[in-house]
Amino acid sequence: MKHPNRHPAMLNATAVEVHHPAPLAPTAPLLPVQPDSIPAVASVVLPDGRLVTGYAIEPAKPDPVATKPPVSRAAVNIALGGVGFLAVCGGLFLLTAFITAFTALITQLVILAAVIFGGWVAVQVFSTSGHRSGTTVNIRKAVIKRSHFHS
Repeated sequence: MKHPNRHPAMLNATAVEVHHPAPLAPTAPLLPVQPDSIPAVASVVLPDGRLVTGYAIEPAKPDPVATKPPVSRAAVNIALGGVGFLAVCGGLFLLTAFITAFTALITQLVILAAVIFGGWVAVQVFSTSGHRSGTTVNIRKAVIKRSHFHS
């Protein structure tokens, strides 16, 4: 007859040596703490039909190491980086606007100088008043005979 609590593979097993751990001496005496309320008893049915009953154990919550600031340093650094980026973009926009305005000013000055110089040259060329230097030759009728010029 088979034993109901033994698995068939365990019947042929060899002897196993069991070691029981020795408890460590506590550094501070343990004081029993009375729970605030009686916890509910939980029952679990195992796959082989056995019923296990016991109390649910809540995991111990460790004390917080240090209080965290309400806003993380990474968020502050990202925000400051965004403000700096906006300042740089604004400065670059002003710089490009200044360069564009300076280029337009130089272009207008060059055009103004060309107009003034061109006007001065036109006045000098087309003016009728004043004494002209040089020799004026009036040619009325020219006769060319045997490679000689006769007037």
